Amino acid sequence: MGRLITLTALIWALAASAWAQSGSSFSGLARIDAGASHVRDAGQGAEITLGLSQGVPYRLFTLTEPPRLVLDFQEVDWTGLTAEKLLKGEKVTAAQFGTYVPGWSRLVLQLAEPMNVASAALSVDQVTAAATLTVALEQAAAEEFAASAGAPQDPRWDLPAPETMEANAERDENAPLLVMLDPGHGGIDPGAETEVVVEKHLMLQFARELGEALVRSGQFTVQMTRDDDYFVSLERRIAMAHQAGADVFISLHADTISEGRAHGSTVYTLSKEASDAASAKLAERHLRGDLLSGTDLSQADDGVTAVMLDLARQETQPRSDALAAALIDGLRAQGRPINNRPLRSAGFSVLKSADIPSVLVELGFLSSKRDIKNLVDAEWRAKAARGILNGLIAWRAQDDARRALVRQ
Repeated sequence: MGRLITLTALIWALAASAWAQSGSSFSGLARIDAGASHVRDAGQGAEITLGLSQGVPYRLFTLTEPPRLVLDFQEVDWTGLTAEKLLKGEKVTAAQFGTYVPGWSRLVLQLAEPMNVASAALSVDQVTAAATLTVALEQAAAEEFAASAGAPQDPRWDLPAPETMEANAERDENAPLLVMLDPGHGGIDPGAETEVVVEKHLMLQFARELGEALVRSGQFTVQMTRDDDYFVSLERRIAMAHQAGADVFISLHADTISEGRAHGSTVYTLSKEASDAASAKLAERHLRGDLLSGTDLSQADDGVTAVMLDLARQETQPRSDALAAALIDGLRAQGRPINNRPLRSAGFSVLKSADIPSVLVELGFLSSKRDIKNLVDAEWRAKAARGILNGLIAWRAQDDARRALVRQ
């Protein structure tokens, strides 16, 4: 880790020095020059070249499982760039880019094998102020790569460490329930993509529409894990629900999947084991957010904490199951297409809250032409929102009655 911090500091110094020589200061938004940007094989390693309209502060580091190189910038407009245009060799197998947190951009390159940074340099044209970032990667042993990998903590780039929050005052039992809506993906993580729509944009739009319907009912208040196109780690989404004192957590998605040619709405609850092959594939997709943020929730708890969480889930899990069933009933009553197996389970990280009833709603599948047609239809989405609202109202009544019996 010491080597990593030294490398990051050196890069900041190089970036600042190069930009200072041009007689300017770091400011504004840099635009990517897609034609001048490429990732190519270079012997046993790879070479990364990024053309920018101007120099900006940047840092880079590596992550494991799978091996990745992460480059952060303040700030880059990626318009015009695609992974297909960027990747020209076999040493780097995939690329994702977008907003990391507001004001900061991130490029993640998945490596075919472990490679360390051999050199990094930012050059700035004295006349045009255009900049070129060049990074050389060299082959590395797995042990060496793992030893130097890890996301640094820097207040200029990263969210502050979580602070202890005072417990929220108990609300009157007749007060509106607080629903935390979680539009899936965002920023650097686009989710499913088609020629027609991108999952992260569609789910943000639907979350806003659903939130308005819930608030207008007078029975719910709403908060969202993101209100724009930026990346939020899976761990952070759960933390936000706890900090807000949410009564319900609903994650919204519209994935693509080939297993079973899935179509229609599906609602997931938490399970250690996926209920079928399709659920397992979706779980792999949803866990990518953990990989991008460098966070592994499976290692976060010691044995004692795990026991306490399991005890809490014994009460919460039946409430989540009842919530899932109520949402499916609400959607079905509105005539929304329902999957032939609408209630499923999987190990989605966003469902791991021990004390908040949590569900993940696959509103439809972007791999289904019928579902795409529905999802882009504002009238269809309005009826889907009404179905979820009705499901929440029915669940609240059932949940209140059930909890009253438990107290007795």
